[in-house]
Amino acid sequence: MKMKSLVLAIAAGTALSGCATVMNGTNIDYMTETDPTGADIVFLNGLKCTSPCTLELKRGADTRVDISKPGYEPVYVLIQSRLAGSTFGNILAGGIIGGVVDGGNGASNTLAPRPLSVRLAPVGSGQKAMLLDKEGKDLMTVDEHNDKVRADVAKTIGSQSAGLGETE
Repeated sequence: MKMKSLVLAIAAGTALSGCATVMNGTNIDYMTETDPTGADIVFLNGLKCTSPCTLELKRGADTRVDISKPGYEPVYVLIQSRLAGSTFGNILAGGIIGGVVDGGNGASNTLAPRPLSVRLAPVGSGQKAMLLDKEGKDLMTVDEHNDKVRADVAKTIGSQSAGLGETE
């Protein structure tokens, strides 16, 4: 009888927990790099560091990061929480309940861009801050990235924080 109860408890625990929650957790190590290094990094939630740095962030939460360094134009980057590519596999493995759990707590999400790599623009140069890929090559300007995700990110961090002005 005890063995049957143990098996049922294990089965219920497996069915009621999300696969991504178990495998990934609800937080993610988020790396921020700048060119040049030594920039002040401030996340919307108040976390701070100096680049390059890695902080633990919530997978399911959009955010904004402000980057500044003397001699360079200050810039902000909107960080979007997106469904990770493994989400549908997690639903297959964990079932509908697992998918609901993972979706509800953000465990099935990742943050984009990740890692965050930015080439800062020198003050007065007329250059734009650039998002860089993992090899350090230009992807797009920070402004182009922010424009792509602004409306979606504004829904969770607010219009003003997303750069849409005062109206909500």
